[in-house]
Amino acid sequence: MISTTTHHVIDEAGVEAVLETAERHALDHGHRVVIAVVERSGELVGLRRTPGAQIASSRVAIDKARTAAIFVRPSRELEQQVSGGRLGALALHGARALTGGIPLKVGDAVVGAIGTSGETPDKDEAVSVAGAAASFSTLAVPALSAADARRAAGTVASECARRGVSPVCAVVDAGGDLMCIWRPDRAQVASVGVATDKARTAAIYRRPSKDFEEQASSGRASALHLARAVPLQGGIPIVDGGRVIGAVGVSGASSADEDQELAVLGAGALTPVNGSSNGATLFDETAVRAKFATGGLLLDGGPYKLDAGRRDAPGEAECHAHTVDVMHVVEGTATVLTGGEIVGARGVGDGEVRAESVTGGTAHELSPGDVLAVPAGVAHQFTRVSYPFLYFVVKVEV
Repeated sequence: MISTTTHHVIDEAGVEAVLETAERHALDHGHRVVIAVVERSGELVGLRRTPGAQIASSRVAIDKARTAAIFVRPSRELEQQVSGGRLGALALHGARALTGGIPLKVGDAVVGAIGTSGETPDKDEAVSVAGAAASFSTLAVPALSAADARRAAGTVASECARRGVSPVCAVVDAGGDLMCIWRPDRAQVASVGVATDKARTAAIYRRPSKDFEEQASSGRASALHLARAVPLQGGIPIVDGGRVIGAVGVSGASSADEDQELAVLGAGALTPVNGSSNGATLFDETAVRAKFATGGLLLDGGPYKLDAGRRDAPGEAECHAHTVDVMHVVEGTATVLTGGEIVGARGVGDGEVRAESVTGGTAHELSPGDVLAVPAGVAHQFTRVSYPFLYFVVKVEV
């Protein structure tokens, strides 16, 4: 469950209010400028161009606004540092040391920024100051806390210790910026950047990074050219109330599939299970994926249970005297024997029997979408499974 924290973001109406106020100031003073508004991560959310503004000003205005947003200060301060001889300020990641960017604030919190380009530095800044002084609206949205970012990474770390693998796990916020990283002693150095790239991809595109790997593998080469994205599985969004608030990325496990499984577990550690009235329970996709990563009960409802089954290898024969099993295949293929005689039976609980094998019976070939219902008292055994084989099992007592 996510420990809910919130922050304010400038909304669409707020962006328009800032742009209109800034544009009015520019027109009243005869300025030919481009005005850009970005959200708190520095991404563009609105742009205005007054008549006669030079083309190059568009990118410069965005750069100024982004600098003010991510450095939480007017961009003039960086230009002053450079002018004062501190040339290292020119190397700051994501910064443009050019006057004209002003943060947009609610109280002390920066919710975005405005940048203007096209006139002298002082005139550009005056336009931005006018826009920032406008009355603008915001939304309070869920946000990923530092504590939850550490908890997601810690969940991955614990599972890695159990499995004996040493990947890197990165957790980013909704804008794709790093909040937490777990790097064990034996992790390869390259995985630090790759894990962060995967997490950023999942956060800013609001979907698992695996989606882009599948597109590229299926012949859509343009998926390799998406801005700020890597088409590699292992990045999973963190969702709260239907809104992506961050993502987990994993790189360097024993396989790409295991990177994906571990990222699902990390994101799933923060995914709320939403109950509704009349006893109904909703598990969102991230929670389901997290449970499938290891297998286990999603719900224990007394006379019925819902299991997110996972099989990586064939298993023993089973027979449940008081339970009907209804299986729905999600991923992979398997062969299941039902009926026949059990060999080497042993009791493991009330009406529960396990055995080495089943002789005779009927073989069922299962594929995604198939449903198999096994009545109470009928032996069954998975004799072949693909890796992994994922399936829902509804267990109903009779």
